Amino acid sequence: MLRDYPDQDLARLSPFEIGDALERGEIIRFPRSPITLPSATDLLLLRDELPKQLNTKNVSYHPESDHVHGVPSQGELHDVAYRFLKAHSQAVEAFLKKTIGHLTENWTVGTSSFRPIQEKGRDLKPHASNELIHIDAGAYGATNGDRILRFFVNVSAREDRVWATKGTFSQLHAKYADAAGIGGPHNLNRGPLGNLRTRVLQGLVAAGVKEAMVADSSPYDRLMRRFHNYMKDSPAFQARDADYHELRFAPGSAWMVFTDSASHASISGQHALVNTFIVRLAQCRVTAAAPLNILQTGRAA
Repeated sequence: MLRDYPDQDLARLSPFEIGDALERGEIIRFPRSPITLPSATDLLLLRDELPKQLNTKNVSYHPESDHVHGVPSQGELHDVAYRFLKAHSQAVEAFLKKTIGHLTENWTVGTSSFRPIQEKGRDLKPHASNELIHIDAGAYGATNGDRILRFFVNVSAREDRVWATKGTFSQLHAKYADAAGIGGPHNLNRGPLGNLRTRVLQGLVAAGVKEAMVADSSPYDRLMRRFHNYMKDSPAFQARDADYHELRFAPGSAWMVFTDSASHASISGQHALVNTFIVRLAQCRVTAAAPLNILQTGRAA
């Protein structure tokens, strides 16, 4: 599931190489981040001061409102976080348009976040824990089968970020769909009431309630949430059996993945940048591997 791209390989990519690998559920790792980070001074301030003043688990830049959430609204820390994360958001967006351009058509550019908290031992409730292996379900509300792409950079000064995985959505569906209650095929049509709900929420967004779409849902997203919860609630699934693998991402490295397709857990690590994008399913090429199509047909790719 892990494919490395050193600097020299990025210069000779075929047009759809990385995009198709992402769709198949592979994790693309860059041993050295292709994104130039802002100043070491800013990064040091965020590492040292954010945990003391953080209001939420992350500090996030929201491009749709051009605001930073998660830190006090005034002061040096806010200004540094805003400048740092906005610049990083723009740099990641530019890199992805160059590298997987076909997947960026009509996409939604989501948050650019800094995670300053140590992942190991956070003692969160299972459904909120990053330490339990899962697939992502829903991002900013209903995805309706569109794909969740995340780009990570380990900006720790010395510590690897360690992930665990038990395979792709396709592999896990074949093995666990019936136990999770998502065996198919499924009719994932939203129906008139679902479409009305979306239009109402879109109206609220247009009226200035920017985060209203977080409340949206769909039959697809509810099935994905059921699978997500099954994984986190099942000790048998979480067992470190033959399907369990750990992946390490060194300081200064980057990686990206469709997190609705590759199962993952962040079992240790501190100080990471995470950018989220919603990629339109209509732009994808490896459609048989898309979770929506697997759920509709009831057959793994």
